[in-house]
Amino acid sequence: MPTFAQQPEAQKSPARVEIFDPPLCCPTGLCGPTIDPILLDVHEMVLKLQAQGIQVQRYQLSAQPQAFMANAQVFQLIRERQLTVLPITVVNGRIVKTGAYPTLDEIQKALKEEQ
Repeated sequence: MPTFAQQPEAQKSPARVEIFDPPLCCPTGLCGPTIDPILLDVHEMVLKLQAQGIQVQRYQLSAQPQAFMANAQVFQLIRERQLTVLPITVVNGRIVKTGAYPTLDEIQKALKEEQ
């Protein structure tokens, strides 16, 4: 009886985290005479997630407005609530937090929920 070679399982795309930042002085916000400790925490979180193989992208409204317009959910929230809704965090296409940056634990929980 002929046997068929097993097809490899479809590979899952890597986890993706997107952060739509409020207006900042530079891409990470880690510039200027004083550094906001929250932005330092966010930067460390991004580095930890990237070390785990998770794709992380941060967008700035002034530098990358097309990213804000390309995500219909993000664009709608900004239209409804203006800039007070920022930052917006999206995990694998789903908004998981608005109005404040997430913690590493919140991101990891959202990633587990997506699996």
